[in-house]
Amino acid sequence: MQKSEGSGGTQLKNRARGDYDQRTSSSTQIKHRNAVQGSKSSLSTSSPESARKLHPRPSDKLNPKTINPFGEQSRAPSAFAAIYSKGGIPCRLVHGSVKHRLQWECPPESLSFDPLLITLAEGLRETKHPYTFVSKEGFRELLLVRGASEKAVPLLPRLIPVLKAALVHSDDEVFERGLNALVQLSVVVGPSLNDHLKHLLTSDFCCVSR
Repeated sequence: MQKSEGSGGTQLKNRARGDYDQRTSSSTQIKHRNAVQGSKSSLSTSSPESARKLHPRPSDKLNPKTINPFGEQSRAPSAFAAIYSKGGIPCRLVHGSVKHRLQWECPPESLSFDPLLITLAEGLRETKHPYTFVSKEGFRELLLVRGASEKAVPLLPRLIPVLKAALVHSDDEVFERGLNALVQLSVVVGPSLNDHLKHLLTSDFCCVSR
């Protein structure tokens, strides 16, 4: 009788220990499963956009500042941007694999400089692509056509204040575009520019430090 009772007690202890071990193993598996699910959930809820902000792509540095058609600036565009978007400038930007170029809707030599040349000069103060390229290259190409001097000289009283606004701009790239445009204009109109230089060499312009 004592052996039977001892054997039965041992079996009960072994069974209780097995139940305890099974419960412990199940609890460990549940905790591990919950940890894996939590990790997956955190990965799935992370935004790709936020990941790009934390780790910007190398190509982002190659792209110039470009106008966003859905951004705030599209609600109140500049005068040049509004004219360009409405087709008021008879050329369009053509993106190339190496460099960009302008495609004119008609031969530039057939175009009137008034007010096109002045509008392009006003666009030199733009800071967003494609307006920066269109204004700079459009101004340059228009002054290269045959008869440009005869067309540009009468516009000097209106052109000089616009170019001066670019020369006193706080943006260095705008200043550079304005300076290049003034040099290009000087080559075309020659001594006719001399009478207008006094309007450029004012205190506002001379005090600009570069």
